[in-house]
Amino acid sequence: MIATLNGRLKLRDPGRLIVETAGVGYEIFVPLNTYYRMPSVGAEVELEIRQIVREDAILLYGFATAPEKQAFDLLMSVQHVGAKLALAVLSVLSPKDLAAAITHDDVERLDAVPGVGAKVAERIVRELRDKIGGLTLTMSERTIAASADGHTNAGSLLDDAVSALINLGYKPAEAKRAVDSVDGFDDKDGLETLIRKSLAIILGEK
Repeated sequence: MIATLNGRLKLRDPGRLIVETAGVGYEIFVPLNTYYRMPSVGAEVELEIRQIVREDAILLYGFATAPEKQAFDLLMSVQHVGAKLALAVLSVLSPKDLAAAITHDDVERLDAVPGVGAKVAERIVRELRDKIGGLTLTMSERTIAASADGHTNAGSLLDDAVSALINLGYKPAEAKRAVDSVDGFDDKDGLETLIRKSLAIILGEK
């Protein structure tokens, strides 16, 4: 079972990385909060890994911090919450925010995550209420801080932001409308800022 992975970053897309180690490239699915912390392609990274074996595939899910991995495992323990939905939750909410939402019975905050819905949000709060206290929020990050992502023009940033929101579960039209609605964006601000502002617009509309 793979628990951590250290290697050279070969691909850095919202929600998906390829990390090469010992001549093998590993495809790793990540929440946006982990993606934000990734350095430029070519840099060394170290990720916490959760390996899930299915009948038809062996899938790797990566996290910049141990608390993110722990939160992923907790979410996966909830009935009707799969890996894709758990990643969506951790793309919108940090482990600290997730713990706060569950502790304060903030079903609406979880319901705002695409794909969750009111019933699943209520189930997450109910089933994790007595478990969330064990979530360790103080462990340090395993990866180096993110640097420039290599994009050089606003058009590429806009397209990548729309793609990230679609991967998160939003409809293409909704994603494009949110990205286009971001005021005062400068391409020097970077992709992370654009995604965060676009998410804020979508979540503010709900």
